[in-house]
Amino acid sequence: MIADALRTRYGVARGAARLCAALLTAAVLVLTPVTATAQDDPPTRADVYGALGLAEQSADYVVLVDVSGSMAKDGLYDSVRSTLRSFLQGMSPRDHVALFTFDAKTQPRYVGPARPVDKIVAALPDTPTPGGDTDIGEALNSALTQLETSGSAPVASVVLLTDGEHAPADGSHYPKNTGAPWDALHRRAQALAKGTDLSGYALPLRTDVTGAALLGTVVPATTVLKPDGIGDLRGYLAQATARTQARKAATLLAGDIGKGVTAAWTGPPQLDLTDGPVTGRITLTSADRHAPLTVTGLTASLDGTGSDTELTVTPDRLTLKPGASQTVDVRIDGSLPAGWNPARHTEDVEAALEIGGTVTSTWAKPLASQVDLRVPARVRTTDGDTVRVSQTVGSPLVLPVAAALAVLAVLVLWLRWLRTNRPRLHGDLLLQPAFGQQIPDQIALRGRRVRLRPAGVGGRGRVHGRRQRADGERRLDLVISYSPDGTAGRTSDATCRPDGQVVVNGVTFTYRAPTGGIGRQRRPKGAER
Repeated sequence: MIADALRTRYGVARGAARLCAALLTAAVLVLTPVTATAQDDPPTRADVYGALGLAEQSADYVVLVDVSGSMAKDGLYDSVRSTLRSFLQGMSPRDHVALFTFDAKTQPRYVGPARPVDKIVAALPDTPTPGGDTDIGEALNSALTQLETSGSAPVASVVLLTDGEHAPADGSHYPKNTGAPWDALHRRAQALAKGTDLSGYALPLRTDVTGAALLGTVVPATTVLKPDGIGDLRGYLAQATARTQARKAATLLAGDIGKGVTAAWTGPPQLDLTDGPVTGRITLTSADRHAPLTVTGLTASLDGTGSDTELTVTPDRLTLKPGASQTVDVRIDGSLPAGWNPARHTEDVEAALEIGGTVTSTWAKPLASQVDLRVPARVRTTDGDTVRVSQTVGSPLVLPVAAALAVLAVLVLWLRWLRTNRPRLHGDLLLQPAFGQQIPDQIALRGRRVRLRPAGVGGRGRVHGRRQRADGERRLDLVISYSPDGTAGRTSDATCRPDGQVVVNGVTFTYRAPTGGIGRQRRPKGAER
């Protein structure tokens, strides 16, 4: 029994272990793709440089190497030769190099492309000039002349390597390190800097001399690199190359600074919301020529359609390549305000397009220490970009109901008028000459109007009723029109009260009002409706 219990417990444990392993495997399979796609590595500075194609962008380097006698000490000149090789290898093959050596005089050793490196290094003399002087002024003059005559590239650098102070030979154009000749060099450098990005890099090869700093008095944008020893020379020359690369990038990106993304409506110019949501289009365009731009949280609204319209942009995040455009869909849902008119009608408004979204560039961070792209954080909308939106609003029942109510009102008014001015008649009307004992004509009053054609007295006429209110009572008067010969010219009118008499054109009219229920009577001869 103990053995069976152990086997059962072992089987349960093994099953649980298998289940846990299966769940763990499934979790790994599910989570691994998500993790892989969620992580989007930002570009490095090298990636940006590669995308800019800096290797294809040329730069001018003028390298001034001191070959005075003092360079032979402590193997300094040999170290410079070997270090210069790595410096040249760090340049782009499309860069242009002018290599000068200087002592009492300045001599061009190589002028041409930065490749092959061996050819450039081999152009240097094997040893420094024994007892040679150091004329830094003449060397700088040669560097500026080279840049002036060769048509410098967008980026130019003057690299000065010297171990001594300015100590020219007699008869030098630059006997001192100040004065008019140096001012003239400075003005020439300023003129060059107006058309090219000109910088200087000065490397004093000994810590106890300051001649290299003279480069800064000619080229204002000069960096004095101060290595602690000759062993640091390679790293400092590499800094000059790296800074030149940065200046290349800055030159290329100068046109992108302050640019960003513009948005314009490219959907139909007229949208009709009557049958439900409609879809439009917005085209976003990058104004940058080199840097990619990313838009997040993209939204859209139409100013002028009221608060009941909603715009949804799909997708709300996108990345634009330099100078590229991309179109996104915009779903417009909602309704326009009906205004004061509840009847079925069409509302038509012209709404201003407003675009929201945050613009960034993945290049901004790796270039932050070199170039501030100053990408506008908001999407810019084209000025005057409007969209016409229409919708049939209001109830279709308003006009029919209003018409029916108007007809009903007219009908009620007509019935009220008819009841007052044309009530149904009852009773009898007696007609006889005003003078004489002729038997009267008796006409039964029925309907709303009675035409008179009395046989006894002759003539023509008509009778209708009119309700009156007097002394708190209501009565029905007769309005009698009568002409003795039937012509309109001799027609006269009179009003007769119930049980009263009136004389019209010599005929006496007697109105016998009903005193109780009166049945319909046969109309005697002489009366017609």
